[in-house]
Amino acid sequence: MNPTEKVHIGKAAATRLGLGLAPLGGLFEPVGDEQARQTMERAWELGLRLFDVAPLYGNGLAEKRGGAALKGKPRDEFTLSTKVGRLLRGGGEDTQRIWAEPTDVTPVFDFSGDGVRRSYEESLCRLGLETADILHLHDPDDHLGQAVAEALPALVELREQGRITAVSAGMNQAKALTDLVRTGLLDAVLLAGRYTLLDQSGGAELLPLCQQKGVAVIAAGVFNSGLLADPRPGARYDYLPADAALLQKALAIKDVCDRHGVPLRAAAIQFPAEHPAVTCVLVGARSPAEVEDAVLMAAVPIPAELWSDLREEGLIT
Repeated sequence: MNPTEKVHIGKAAATRLGLGLAPLGGLFEPVGDEQARQTMERAWELGLRLFDVAPLYGNGLAEKRGGAALKGKPRDEFTLSTKVGRLLRGGGEDTQRIWAEPTDVTPVFDFSGDGVRRSYEESLCRLGLETADILHLHDPDDHLGQAVAEALPALVELREQGRITAVSAGMNQAKALTDLVRTGLLDAVLLAGRYTLLDQSGGAELLPLCQQKGVAVIAAGVFNSGLLADPRPGARYDYLPADAALLQKALAIKDVCDRHGVPLRAAAIQFPAEHPAVTCVLVGARSPAEVEDAVLMAAVPIPAELWSDLREEGLIT
């Protein structure tokens, strides 16, 4: 996999490997403004040109930090995606408890058309930029009816106005994304954690449908919150400590990778990219060293025999 290969998400140009900015919002541990800036700068130096953020990430911190780093960059040389469906408002309680750097706002779901437009404007203010390229409906799981009836048409209107380049949806499940693709209104989907070495559920119906309809797939959550980066007791899977069965499966996958001399991290990043429907892969990083490692792992040569051995042992489908 060539991490800096040029690809397209709708009409937006991007790179095969992109940087997910959730860690820069203080996911699980503090990052701070300066480390976030250095992380973004290193990604730029290494040729990454796709950056994905959301109001939810650090309750605004990731957008502020990402935008500050990108503000001086040539606007036609990078693709930026952010998300709609949550507005940041004061006075609430953050029930996620995964952000280590407190802010004075918390997220409130809003998939109304007006909420989408306000979310986009507020994101641009935090980013300090005039436009984003891609807008994702963010986790509309429990609001799917309103998202289809109100939020999606608002995104299409923004695309028609030239205020964004691509309409997308980002979720941690494949079924609802499949339903959204069937509307015919999406240019892309961001599938988080559901086409990985540990979970290929997105490959059953969603990815073939996207390939058929020409909808770009952005594969995210490729480490499943960390278990596939470092499988050990206490490692996280989908933001929570992994259970024993998942840990054993991750270790079994690592054993096969070790036999082929391939780091597990490299296999985790490159596995989604093997599917013809997957346009690019997002990897989160909280430091320049983690960016460097992701770019290095994305370029590790992987023999086809590794994938076939994993299938023969029943570890992937």
